[in-house]
Amino acid sequence: MQLINTTIPGKEGSQSIHIENGKIKAIKPFQQSKAETISLNFDNAIAFPGLINSHDHLDFNLFSPLRNRIYNNYTEWGNDIQTNNKETINEILRIPQHLRVQWGLYKNLLNGVTTVVNHGEKLRIGNELLTVFEKCHSLHSIRFEKNWKYKLNSPLRRNWPYVIHVGEGTDSDSRDEIDQLIKWNLYKKKLIGVHGVAMDEKQAPSFKALVWCPASNYFLLGKTASVASLKEKTNIIFGTDSTLTSSWNIWEHIRLARNEKSVSDTELLDMLTKTPTKVWGLHNIGEIAEQKDADIIVAKNKNISGSFNAFYSLNPEDILLIIHKGNIRLFDESLYAQLSRFPLVTEIYSKIYYKDICKYVQGNLPALIREIKEYYPAADIPFSIYLAAQTN
Repeated sequence: MQLINTTIPGKEGSQSIHIENGKIKAIKPFQQSKAETISLNFDNAIAFPGLINSHDHLDFNLFSPLRNRIYNNYTEWGNDIQTNNKETINEILRIPQHLRVQWGLYKNLLNGVTTVVNHGEKLRIGNELLTVFEKCHSLHSIRFEKNWKYKLNSPLRRNWPYVIHVGEGTDSDSRDEIDQLIKWNLYKKKLIGVHGVAMDEKQAPSFKALVWCPASNYFLLGKTASVASLKEKTNIIFGTDSTLTSSWNIWEHIRLARNEKSVSDTELLDMLTKTPTKVWGLHNIGEIAEQKDADIIVAKNKNISGSFNAFYSLNPEDILLIIHKGNIRLFDESLYAQLSRFPLVTEIYSKIYYKDICKYVQGNLPALIREIKEYYPAADIPFSIYLAAQTN
C-alpha cells in the first residue's frame, strides 16, 4: 500500500508512505506511482501516527457527561451522581457490557485513536479495530479500591505498572492522598497516576508518568493539573476518560490542552504518540518512521498556515483514512473510487454520516447501534447510520 502526497507534521514537503506487511517500509519525497498494490493519491492532506489514548473506561462511553455542580474531589462527584442520577446510571448499566465496550472501541477509532489504554477490569477483547492495551494493574483510587495497599505491594503480581486515579480534586485531601500512595508504595512499584490535579513538583518524581485528562478535570473540578511544572519532573501522557465526564470528541480535548499554553505543540503531539510508547513499552508505534507498525491517520489539511495548526484544527469528520497494523479500518467516501480498483472483498464496512460527511468503517456498526438502542433508545450516538456496505 502506498499513501501518496501527504504532509507529515515536522517534515518539510510532501511525502509518500510505503506500507508492506503491516509495517512502514519507506517514506520518500512525493512522487507519482504506478504500483499494482493499493495506491492512494491525496490532495492537500496531512498524515500522522495513530493517536494513543492513555486513559479511557471502554464500557462507560454511552453515558452523557454527568454532574450537578463543580466538585472539590472525585468522591464528592461519585456520591452526588449515585444519589441524584441513579436512574440514568442504572439505565446505561442495563446495556450488556460487551455492547458498551464495542461502542467504546468505535468511539476511539472514529477519533483517529489506534491504541487505547483501558482502565478497569481486564476485558480480554477479541477485536481487530484497534489495539487495547491492558498490560498494567488497574487500581481505581485510594478511596474506592478495596485493599489497595495489599494489591499495590503484593509480591505475586506481574512487574507491570500500577495505574490509579490520584489527586483528582482541588482540596487538601486530594493532595494528601498522593502522599499516602507514595508512602505505601513500599516496593517502589512503577506508578502511573491519572488526573493529578492536586499533584505538586515534589510528588511528581514518584510517578513514572501522569495521564493528563484536561477536559474531564475542567468538567468536574473547574481546574486541571499543573502540567507546565509537572512535565519537568515526570512523563506526561494524554487521556480522554470516558464520556461520563467529557465529550466523545478527542479533538476538543486536545484543543483545550493546547489553549492552556503549558506545553509546546511538539510536546502535546508527543503526549499522544511518542511519549506513551516509552511509558507503556509500545516500541513499534507512535511515529511515522521506517519499520514501525503502520498505524497511520490521514486527514484533510484545511489550508491553515503550518502543519501543527492543521493538526490541531481537526475533528472526526476531517479524517480521510485510518490504518491500523497496515489494515484499513476507516476511509472517507472521497477515496471510494480509488479503493474500488483493488480487492477488498474480505473487508466489510459500514456506511455512516457525520455532519453530512460519509465514512466507511470496518464492522457492522449499524447493527451494534440498533442493538444498543433496543436496551436504551435514548443513547446519544453522534452520527447517522445506514445499512452495512461491502466494498469490492
